[in-house]
Amino acid sequence: MLPQDPFILLSMINMKLRDHHKSLDDYCLSENHHKDQITEALAKVNYAYDPHMNQFK
Repeated sequence: MLPQDPFILLSMINMKLRDHHKSLDDYCLSENHHKDQITEALAKVNYAYDPHMNQFK
């Protein structure tokens, strides 16, 4: 289950992307999460995925 607080979610996702996964798609597949759910939650606090940096910013 993903954290409900968007800033905790942001921190957790960026850490996992940095340390363990080559892309958001790779993370979602590996962890069985829906990409849209993550991107929509973080868009509410003005964060978007940057595939070149492999992080939300």
